Amino acid sequence: MNCRGRLASSVKLTMTKELTAFDPADHLKSGQSIPDYTSAALESNDSAYVADAQGVVAHTRGTTEFACRTRLSRKQLCRSFCTQGCLTLRTTLAVIQAVGSQFCARRAEVSKA
Repeated sequence: MNCRGRLASSVKLTMTKELTAFDPADHLKSGQSIPDYTSAALESNDSAYVADAQGVVAHTRGTTEFACRTRLSRKQLCRSFCTQGCLTLRTTLAVIQAVGSQFCARRAEVSKA
């Protein structure tokens, strides 16, 4: 038996706190919070996170209203925002513009090792 097997069989963990669901949309109320959240998602370079973040932003405004503002169909938005969806540059730019932000690029900081 390996070390992990002995540890797992001899330790009993007990949960003492109940976890609650976290909805980031509840925290995107101020004017600057949505652009900050979108920027953080884009900086992650994780396409699934970007898609999810844009879905959260759309949810804060109401998906149907958001579809009107982006001039994209509600179905297209929902399909794009799932983590395995096909988020296009067109959708990304429409979402960013709909929340009153703009897309810009800057030179990446390169760490010197």
